[in-house]
Amino acid sequence: MLFPTAALYTRYGNPFINQATFQKRWMTIWEVPNHIRLAIPCLPEKIYTNTDALPLLKNVFEILIQVGVAHEIKSYDGCFNVRAIRNSKKFVPSRHAFGIAFDFNAAENPLGKDVCTWSEAFLQVWRDCGFVCGADWKMPRRDSMHFEIPLDFEKYQKPIELNNIPLIDDVK
Repeated sequence: MLFPTAALYTRYGNPFINQATFQKRWMTIWEVPNHIRLAIPCLPEKIYTNTDALPLLKNVFEILIQVGVAHEIKSYDGCFNVRAIRNSKKFVPSRHAFGIAFDFNAAENPLGKDVCTWSEAFLQVWRDCGFVCGADWKMPRRDSMHFEIPLDFEKYQKPIELNNIPLIDDVK
């Protein structure tokens, strides 16, 4: 379930008004472990993200590696960016403004295009780890590069088991 805008402001405050206070309270620098960067070489050494998103992000990368689909990530295109949703008719804050959304393979999966280069196994790992996938959105707002944490993120903050997630060899 997507975070409604009102719920974002209630939980995090308004990052547009006082970015320094917001960042001090909610943002953290994650030093990406070497084993994750070896499996996903495009990742930077550090990712600046919301503290609520970090446990889910760590978990999804570990599962992507274990399942065998981490190689599908070819580019890391950002997380934290205080801005409105692109092409919105009225001002609606982007989930990136709160540091709870991540973009990957943006050139291959552009906003508003009916294209998705991810395998179903890849997308299912993100869903199972609690993320909302922009690839699941309907046109004209389809955003296959985009993954964000859900409103009920707390229930996904502990590591999940692979019991219900097929390994890539099982998907064929």
